[in-house]
Amino acid sequence: MTDALKRLSEEGVAIWLDDLSRKRITSGNLAELIDQQHVVGVTTNPSIFQKAISQGDGYDQQVSDLAARKVTVEEAIRMITTADVRDAADILRPVFDATGGQDGRVSIEVDPRLAHNTKATVAEAKQLAWLVDRPNTLIKIPATKAGLPAITETIGRGISVNVTLIFSLERYREVMDAYLSGLEKAKAAGLDLSKIHSVASFFVSRVDTEIDKRLDALGTPEAKSARGKAGVANARLAYQAYEEVFSTDRWSTLENAGANKQRPLWASTGVKDPAYKDTMYVDDLVAPNTVNTMPEATLFATEDHGQITGNTIAGTYEQARADLDAVEKLGIGYDDVVQLLEDEGVEKFEASWNDLLKSTEAELKRLAPSEG
Repeated sequence: MTDALKRLSEEGVAIWLDDLSRKRITSGNLAELIDQQHVVGVTTNPSIFQKAISQGDGYDQQVSDLAARKVTVEEAIRMITTADVRDAADILRPVFDATGGQDGRVSIEVDPRLAHNTKATVAEAKQLAWLVDRPNTLIKIPATKAGLPAITETIGRGISVNVTLIFSLERYREVMDAYLSGLEKAKAAGLDLSKIHSVASFFVSRVDTEIDKRLDALGTPEAKSARGKAGVANARLAYQAYEEVFSTDRWSTLENAGANKQRPLWASTGVKDPAYKDTMYVDDLVAPNTVNTMPEATLFATEDHGQITGNTIAGTYEQARADLDAVEKLGIGYDDVVQLLEDEGVEKFEASWNDLLKSTEAELKRLAPSEG
């Protein structure tokens, strides 16, 4: 075992696992990853839960009980997913306590079908926070236009938030503004700002996947040389925006009142193209006060052969801007790409949610007790 994960942690990158299942919890695997692989948080999404529930028999007893009570499929999903998040939060509680609430976090997503409904998203966030009932939970809210005021309202109520599905630099700035507005509301309401935490999940690999596809269609030498650069460049410029926003007077006022910075979280860090190094979205995005949420394969690849050489974001902004400009000059519109990715991201999570509904409904039928 190399010390790459330890070095990554020492550089100020919090290592979170982008996966959760009951088997991971009950087998002791999650506790082992915390102990040996420096994992200090967990993220979930509808795709992860759909996969977990449809595989193995870890949920049979609970589903059987839910079927006996004749609950709706939506209620069953809520009971199953919040039980996993609660148990994972308990396993991570020592990390939460040791880091003053910064890490030891488990994220759970609002119903993605509400992504364009502000009021329903806020109501769902409150319900999830109440259901899980653990201080180390983060409620995931998508960074859609309707999601922005929902983030402000949820933070303003003292509920910690993981903002998800951020692709564009402009939207990321809007997310940070929504967070600060939420803290200002919480402060006005007399809440303890030190207890409110947030991360902003900036997606990486999907940017390369979409832009590379368009570069491949062009097929020119210039297009070929631009492949695989946009995702990291976009994320690095996001970190530049983070540094700017969290050095303003507006932020200083909140920080003096006890507020925590909203950390950038690198999401979608599993490499999709086998031509690229499988740890590039870890190695190339090392900077203080960030989170990298990794699929298990990326976690172990980093442990095995990750190249952690210190801060790999500082001093890169000019090159990152040039990399994005090179793509734009080839006729690939940045705004078009990031909007498409946001729309697709919401659609994919909705589709996963619908799959989750179907597989849970099938399990409820399979495990329903015979009448009598």
